[in-house]
Amino acid sequence: MSSSDRSRAVDLTRTYEVRTYGCQMNVHDSERLSGLLEGAGYVRAPEGSDGDADVVVFNTCAVRENADNRLYGNLGRLAPMKTKRPGMQIAVGGCLAQKDRDTIVKRAPWVDVVFGTHNIGKLPVLLERARVQEEAQVEIAESLEAFPSTLPTRRESAYAAWVSISVGCNNTCTFCIVPALRGKEKDRRTGDILAEIEALVGEGVSEITLLGQNVNAYGSDIGDREAFSKLLRACGKIDGLERVRFTSPHPRDFTDDVIAAMAETPNVMPQLHMPMQSGSDTVLKAMRRSYRQERFLGIIDKVRASIPHAAITTDIIVGFPGETEEDFEQTLHAVREARFAQAFTFQYSKRPGTPAATMEGQIPKEVVQERYMRLSALQEEISWDENKKQVGRTLELMVAEGEGRKDGATHRLSGRAPDNRLVHFTKPDTEVRPGDVVTVEITYAAPHHLLAEGAPLDVRRTRAGDAWEKRNTAEAAKPAGVMLGLPQIGVPEPLPAVTGSGCGLD
Repeated sequence: MSSSDRSRAVDLTRTYEVRTYGCQMNVHDSERLSGLLEGAGYVRAPEGSDGDADVVVFNTCAVRENADNRLYGNLGRLAPMKTKRPGMQIAVGGCLAQKDRDTIVKRAPWVDVVFGTHNIGKLPVLLERARVQEEAQVEIAESLEAFPSTLPTRRESAYAAWVSISVGCNNTCTFCIVPALRGKEKDRRTGDILAEIEALVGEGVSEITLLGQNVNAYGSDIGDREAFSKLLRACGKIDGLERVRFTSPHPRDFTDDVIAAMAETPNVMPQLHMPMQSGSDTVLKAMRRSYRQERFLGIIDKVRASIPHAAITTDIIVGFPGETEEDFEQTLHAVREARFAQAFTFQYSKRPGTPAATMEGQIPKEVVQERYMRLSALQEEISWDENKKQVGRTLELMVAEGEGRKDGATHRLSGRAPDNRLVHFTKPDTEVRPGDVVTVEITYAAPHHLLAEGAPLDVRRTRAGDAWEKRNTAEAAKPAGVMLGLPQIGVPEPLPAVTGSGCGLD
């Protein structure tokens, strides 16, 4: 191929951009959407394109009250850009698409494709059909067509990966719309999950996070109540897999065999994110949560007895309908007792289509805000105290990419401890890459991060670091106009970092 032919081929390449809102499940789905589009010949638009791609995909979330306003605001900003570029296409998928269906095209007629949570694999076909027929394509499947992990992928990290073990949820929490949009729980075969993990490890991945709307209920669909603990133990036998995490478990299904598997499987990390939502038994009952404060704190005690250095985090909703000051005080009591490393707190907002949205006793916003501030202040104090206990400890960190916003100015790098705490450390004299492992001594604690100010005690180059280097070398060698851009997500964030875990609803 001549240089002029190559230039024309580059010019004809169609670019894409995927914008993700919501939970880790959506992040994982977006990796699959990117893989599908690249398999169909699209290439990722450079960072900062801001809607300048040929195809812009919104992977939406329906959790928040203003989720639709956010979507239509973004779609509105793209409308004039699309008018100037007739070949541009816009697609909307995810939970809000599953919920609103035809409403999206009515309110934003310039949208080309609407697809749901169950048929993300159809996106390239729907885009082509919309282009040929010159009309919007709306296709919402009512049941799962394929597990996300069976589709092509463009993983955002070379060294860490999400692995979906189940989709859907069998719970009926009154604040949550996810079961209506994702459907009843459906489990993957254990052999398929392990085969995927082994393939990822073969590509250089050293950390995986098992995903499910209610991850530790895994097995209910296949009739084995101990299936999740067995899966954790099986992960421990995979050579080269250094770190295993999971999100998000439900207290109802958190059984002793799971705690034992966590404690006895070396590569299952000493970390647990388990949403409490409220410390009040009255509120938990109104939420239709199947446990009470005593049961929740009992699980925490058992985990700490078996895994003394475990970092435990949670999600809490403040201002649920009917919550009294006494109820809120019970939440504060539970937080003091649990000593969470972090608590991701949310002010209750109505989720359209949920029972809680029409409940009596909606709390005035100023009351919710005041309680939220009190809870945040308490948790900030506890988080700092718990982090101070880490000072003097020697920890192995997996070097992360893009997690230290000030690393350039401070000449530091950042990494994740086994318990998922974020640690900023002094850049060593030897080369270190994302995915490599460094050993450091913690010298300082802040409420949300740790510092290791001395020189690292050890640097271990890993296959994961090799994989990161190989990917970035290959992408740097691509011709201009076909650059995929630098990864934006990197190692999975602390489990609830996207919007809490499991949409903050587990």
